[in-house]
Amino acid sequence: MSKSRLVLISGPAALLVATSLAWAAGRSDSDGFTPLFNGKDFAGWTVPQGDGGHWKVVDGMIDYDAQSESKGDKNLWTDREYGDFVLKLDWRLKEAPFINKNVPYILPDGTHAKDVHGKELKLALPDADSGVFLRGDGHYQINMWCWPIGSGEIYSVRMDPKTSPEVRAAVTPSHQADKPVGEWNHFEITVKGKTVKVDLNGKTVLAGATIPDMPDKGRLALQHHGGKNSAGEWAGPPSLVQFKNIVIKELK
Repeated sequence: MSKSRLVLISGPAALLVATSLAWAAGRSDSDGFTPLFNGKDFAGWTVPQGDGGHWKVVDGMIDYDAQSESKGDKNLWTDREYGDFVLKLDWRLKEAPFINKNVPYILPDGTHAKDVHGKELKLALPDADSGVFLRGDGHYQINMWCWPIGSGEIYSVRMDPKTSPEVRAAVTPSHQADKPVGEWNHFEITVKGKTVKVDLNGKTVLAGATIPDMPDKGRLALQHHGGKNSAGEWAGPPSLVQFKNIVIKELK
């Protein structure tokens, strides 16, 4: 007759086992964070109808090739809505094959630099593009891309003519904190009321932007961007992107 043995695990190994069990069960960890992605499938997410398998799970990561076949919305949305929260996730742009000839030179106040003739300065740079939609609306998107201003800005708010100078400056990253294309980045996004704070790779890039018309709650989304033309070439910066370690803590 075989005998069962009780194996006691301590130290870092015990922490790893406990964390893995919490993720598998969808429970909150000791800091109150709950996994939004289980590393195995899209439980808790809505895959675009008719996507054709372009949003997929590969080696414990969400992988996207920017070629969703959906006839409608191509973004990947959470099933649940969220109000106030702290969201953490790791992301990386796999490659940046598109040369964007219209990357603006963005000033600290969120406006675009101009030459002596008053024409906006444009840069031609390799580019890829994705982001995280907040409160159910792409207008409130935390950008991920290759622009010199860096990831973490809220582009649509910054570019909105109705946005005040104070808010425009607040949604513009204070500095560039991205790692090179192909390397992993870490976002920590805090949303309280109408205020958004963004840390990228341990550095605060948005200290706290208060956006007056931001909804009180809504779903989150991982953004689709780009597509190919009839010649099979990228017609815009594509979302060649991966995500992992997505966790959220709801704030009461």
